[in-house]
Amino acid sequence: MAAALALLAGLSGCVSTGRLPPARADAPALDALAFFTGQSRGEGTLKIALRRPRAVTVASVGRWGSGGGLILDQTVTLAGQPATQRQWQLRRDGPSGVAGSLSDAAGPVTGRIEGNRLHLRFIMKGGLRADQWLALQPGGYVLHNVMIVRKWGLPLARLDEVITQTEK
Repeated sequence: MAAALALLAGLSGCVSTGRLPPARADAPALDALAFFTGQSRGEGTLKIALRRPRAVTVASVGRWGSGGGLILDQTVTLAGQPATQRQWQLRRDGPSGVAGSLSDAAGPVTGRIEGNRLHLRFIMKGGLRADQWLALQPGGYVLHNVMIVRKWGLPLARLDEVITQTEK
């Protein structure tokens, strides 16, 4: 067990957790559910420990569900692999909370909105823990998204993405 932890500690050094999207006074407050209604496109880089960074694109279409929450259908394309489909279902949970589900998560999604940022947390399959920060940029049409994936508290992967609204 000690050898496995030492190996993971060494691997985590290959994945940066620094430079999360900052809270910005010059950006409007984030209404995360409203931002994702309509079409948006994400372009970014996924860095997994001991692997080369890979380009990621995400095409999203969001709509309001009958229960008042957001249903967000996404097509995710990781360079060199076939596209995959996933779905988020999110609803407001109190004045600054968000709760829901993600089709490729192993449990519920929870989040908190603070100013222009949303911090989401969920557990992925295999016991991986995801922390995702989405920060609305000045102008209100672009989000900076950073997701850190950890196992036993050690960072194993980082997604750094820019999401742009393409149609409301």
